[in-house]
Amino acid sequence: MSGSGAPGPGAAPCRFAHYFVLCGIDAESGLEPDELAVFYKWLEAELHGKSSDTADKTSGENFDQSPLRRTFKSKVLAHYPQNIEWNPFDQDAVNMLCMPKGLSFRTQADNRDPQLHSFIITREDGSRTYGFVLTFYEEVTSKQICTAMQTLYQMHYAEQYSSVCASSSCSMDSLASSIDEGDATSLAKLQRYNSYDISRDTLYVSKCICLITPLPFMQACKKFLIQLYKAVTSQQPPPLPLESYIHNILYEVPLPPPGRSLKFYGVYEPIICQRPGPNELPLSDYPLREVFELLGLENLVQVFTCVLLEMQILLYSQDYQRLMTVAEGITTLLFPFQWQHVYVPILPASLLHFLDAPVPYLMGLQSKEGTDRSKLELPQEANLCFVDIDNHFIELPEEFPQFPNKLEFIQEISEVLLQFGIPPEGNLHCSDSATKLKNLVLSDLVNDKKNGNIPSNALNMYELLKGNETIARLQALAKRTGVTMEKMTITAPLTEKEKDGKLPCEEMELRDYKLNVQLREVFANRFTQMFADYEAFVIQAAPDMESWLTNREQMQNFDKASFLSDQPEPYLPFLSHFIETQMFATFIDNKIISQWEEKDPFLRVFDSRIEKIKLYNVRAPALRTSNYQKCSTLKEAAQSIEQRLMKIDHTAIHPHLLDMKIGQGKYEQGFFPKLQSDVLATGPTNNNRWASRSTTTQRRKDRLRQHSEHIGLDNDLREKYMQEARSLGKNLRQPKLSDLSPAVIAQTNWKFVEGLLKECRVKTKRMLVEKMGHEAVELGHGEANITGLEENTLIASLCDLLERIWSHGLQVKQGKSALWSHLLQYQEREEKQEHSAESPVAIGTERRKSDTGITLPTLRVSLIQDMRHVQNMSEIKTDVGRARAWIRLSLEKKLLSQHLKQLLSNQALAKKLYKRYAFLRCEEEREQFLYHLLSLNAVDYFCFTSVFTTIMIPYRSVIIPIKKLSNAITTSNPWICVSGELGDTGVMQIPKNHLEMTFECQNLGKLTTVQIGHDNSGLLAKWLVDCVMVRNEITGHTYKFPCGRWLGKGVDDGSLERILIGELVSSTSDEELGKQCRTPPQQKSPTTARRLSITSLTGKNTKPNAGQIQEGIGEAVNNIVKHFHKPEKERGSLTILLCGENGLVAALEQVFHHGFKSARIFHKNVFIWDFIEKAVAYFETSDQIGDNEEALLLQRSSCKTFCHYVNAINTAPRNIGKDGKFQILVCLGTRDHLLSQWIPLLAECPPITRMYEENALLRDRMTVNSLIRVLQTLQDFNIILEGSLIKGVDV
Repeated sequence: MSGSGAPGPGAAPCRFAHYFVLCGIDAESGLEPDELAVFYKWLEAELHGKSSDTADKTSGENFDQSPLRRTFKSKVLAHYPQNIEWNPFDQDAVNMLCMPKGLSFRTQADNRDPQLHSFIITREDGSRTYGFVLTFYEEVTSKQICTAMQTLYQMHYAEQYSSVCASSSCSMDSLASSIDEGDATSLAKLQRYNSYDISRDTLYVSKCICLITPLPFMQACKKFLIQLYKAVTSQQPPPLPLESYIHNILYEVPLPPPGRSLKFYGVYEPIICQRPGPNELPLSDYPLREVFELLGLENLVQVFTCVLLEMQILLYSQDYQRLMTVAEGITTLLFPFQWQHVYVPILPASLLHFLDAPVPYLMGLQSKEGTDRSKLELPQEANLCFVDIDNHFIELPEEFPQFPNKLEFIQEISEVLLQFGIPPEGNLHCSDSATKLKNLVLSDLVNDKKNGNIPSNALNMYELLKGNETIARLQALAKRTGVTMEKMTITAPLTEKEKDGKLPCEEMELRDYKLNVQLREVFANRFTQMFADYEAFVIQAAPDMESWLTNREQMQNFDKASFLSDQPEPYLPFLSHFIETQMFATFIDNKIISQWEEKDPFLRVFDSRIEKIKLYNVRAPALRTSNYQKCSTLKEAAQSIEQRLMKIDHTAIHPHLLDMKIGQGKYEQGFFPKLQSDVLATGPTNNNRWASRSTTTQRRKDRLRQHSEHIGLDNDLREKYMQEARSLGKNLRQPKLSDLSPAVIAQTNWKFVEGLLKECRVKTKRMLVEKMGHEAVELGHGEANITGLEENTLIASLCDLLERIWSHGLQVKQGKSALWSHLLQYQEREEKQEHSAESPVAIGTERRKSDTGITLPTLRVSLIQDMRHVQNMSEIKTDVGRARAWIRLSLEKKLLSQHLKQLLSNQALAKKLYKRYAFLRCEEEREQFLYHLLSLNAVDYFCFTSVFTTIMIPYRSVIIPIKKLSNAITTSNPWICVSGELGDTGVMQIPKNHLEMTFECQNLGKLTTVQIGHDNSGLLAKWLVDCVMVRNEITGHTYKFPCGRWLGKGVDDGSLERILIGELVSSTSDEELGKQCRTPPQQKSPTTARRLSITSLTGKNTKPNAGQIQEGIGEAVNNIVKHFHKPEKERGSLTILLCGENGLVAALEQVFHHGFKSARIFHKNVFIWDFIEKAVAYFETSDQIGDNEEALLLQRSSCKTFCHYVNAINTAPRNIGKDGKFQILVCLGTRDHLLSQWIPLLAECPPITRMYEENALLRDRMTVNSLIRVLQTLQDFNIILEGSLIKGVDV
């Protein structure tokens, strides 16, 4: 963390602070408007196509705003040392972050309290540096600047006076916004607030002192800066010149070694800091107490979940330090994971266009006083988590999964908070009283008569106020603003404890440290429990680091499907999303790299915790449990910190007089002195107690580096690969804060466009590969590696990607979803055109022809029509929800690419909605993007049907008879009942003389069976049906239910109703893609040919031989076993596996047909069911003879149940034919695990010799025994039959 380059001579990287910086007004260059702010406003005007004069109007020289409220350019006045090679000084970035709003002016009438804030600079390689800033006001001594301010004020006053006289309302609005109080009606008020008169007023300007450090020692830096500030404002000069203290902290104070504490000296008091040991959680000095008080526990857990799922997080507050505290607090809690995307806790005004970034980000935006959230125009909100810190309020994205065991988790955190007296609901009063209290405390601090030399027996503030809740709360508030002193100068008698020895670390601070570490332990423990077995699922495929880095993108390095199948059901919605994130991918990458390199520190600590868990509770790794296990290490963690702070390990050198020129370092109260740069530019040469220690660590580092260079590849190449490997979806890791020319902004946007295209390519490829792999498994090839849950996660992330693409470079947006807003505007334009002329219909699916010429009418393909379907869904209440439903519907219809192409073909609309640099206006990238989406047409998705399960859907059905052999229309009264995975329609009468009907019912899901029948009335009752076609009129999915059998008494097997099994018919759009990439069709249902061949047994078709039949049985049973080994939600239709073309019923029919004497008796077909009935007749009349009594009893009970089932089927109030009855018998026997008992009975009963030939399979003892064994493998499964299969049969 302490910089990436190699350290220079001496103990450089071990320094506590890298730079001391002073920012403020440059008296030489005078008053300059803040160019960056001006440039940004100009840019906005340009991008929105405003005229240049409006741009001038919005520049820093606008006269609407009082000069005291304008921003002026600040400069880095001095920084020491000049540069450090391993952490180069970035002047622009530091200046911008020290004074994000530029310089501000005040008069003696204004509040001039010092403010403390911190910032972070993240370099492109991900390493971080921290800055801690104290901003205070100093009297302006330059006559020139005072005169300039007077002139500006007079111009402003003249402008306002004329506009008030003209009573122009518009400038009054802008004036109102520029005045803090908002009430701009009277000029008197205006003058009192923002006026400046050189003869009457004293002018003050902001200045800041800043420490830049490699580690976030916030408390220590805050104390050091406050003591420096007190030395400047105090009436007596400090004990030593300020240079001594600054030189000391820059060059003589080391970083505390891991696991140790360090004492160094400020101007008046010693300061203590400590650093966690190698096996503790990493350093975090930002008080989590404040984060919980600001947000409240429930809100914090929700925001934390959004951060884990890598959504866009925007923090919003008037106070910079709050933005920083919340951002650092939440990212600290992610351990062992680390935020991998754009991270700018304080976003300077000049970088506002970064909110347009179509990537996950965590940014903080300063709210202007009095501005309302509703006025904040954000480019994209579909996936945004908006955190209004000051108002204790969050806005969450729609549809995001909850954190596992959320309630127990919140309960455990509450217990920790309550032990420290913090209400879990947060502190709602934080914004109002903070300012008042801050003034109160600071007036004490500034006018402190003792020069800040607080006596040692000062009373601890916390002790004093313990009894008074309100004051205690106010004190907490004041502390949260980041500027109160830890001690108030209220003397009190010494307590016993203090007589013995003053506590080195103050109580309030110690409590904060203990609370921090205990809260972090609770969070870390959650991940340790959730990912205790993660290592078992890491795929270590590469032999060495070089080959791993080169093939990183193609390789799968974590077995997601197996990991998810091993997790408790309630965790899945969250985990399936989380394991797709960049932070999880990086965590796994680090794990793999640790084979060849030193372990990442976060990973090392995490792994050691998992080992500890496994030692203490010997948990069977395969045991899935969602039992909540609380954190057991809270006490130890708090103790180790307390011990470090109570017993100081190291003390730094005291500040001492430096070799300074006489007359330098002159003290003038209230003014920060001009520091003598030659003594601050370099450190001491060698009088360094910790130099030797650091050289050994340096040697160790060098050795390690040589070692890694020896085993790996050279570092530049490796760094390049690592960057590429990790840049997936985040080509722009971090915005450069310094260089903001239009060219750089254009380049940044170009990076976004490339990143979006790459992300689209990777996502579509993954969706295709996973889905095709899954379908290959359904067809019996290989292993599945996608679950429905995972598929849903991938589709949700595709929806999110489309939203981000549509919100990139947006000019005009209505509602929260950029995509839906675009669709609505397109719809509006198209409908206008439709009224004027009939709009052309997009290519529809061709008419479906069958042998008979009766077809389903064409379904019109229309983007607008699909929008209307979604608009009619009353279940969806928001624009984001509608956009997602529309994407899912288009994907299921294989029209997503076509629809979006049509949407973007309206170029006039695209130009109106998008800036020139937007992704959707980059033609080549847009074409590639649509092409990637087109590839998704190669697979079948049911992502709309399976998600919106309660909506009403119109269906259309057509019955297709075989006209050559029978009449097309029957005289009887036909009926139909359609069933799907989610329900059935019930029996519906088909209108007489009609073969087609439409009906509406609640979503049936994927269709599985159709029951069709009639009442056999009239002269032409017999009906030969080829198939039934049913189409979902919203998704266009068409199912074919082959029949190929007669319905009618005295023909075929005498059936008046049949159960038909469905198959999905592929649409024409698939064929356009070419046959190669077509999804192999699902399990088909019995085809006409097979059914006729089995029933007519004319011998024309080649019959399968004994081997093929046995193979068929094995495969049918195997498919059912596989079905039950899948997770419950992934199983698909069991009906197809039982009654489909290669199902169990068909396989058993083949067994029973083998060697069946098919001679027609009196010209009548003989069916298997005739044999079954004869067997029943035999069982009911005879007494069996068995070898022993037990076998006899078993045989008798089997015979009894067999006869009971057959009779129940025969007496059922249904007109099912003989083959249909056999199907029901097999289904019931499978469900109740009786088939393996019935087969031996049938094989040994006398009728078999009369009805089967010698060589029949059923008369071969070995075959029968192996058949029984195969069927017994189904005993373990709980088989639930679809209602339509056994309706009316009561066993």
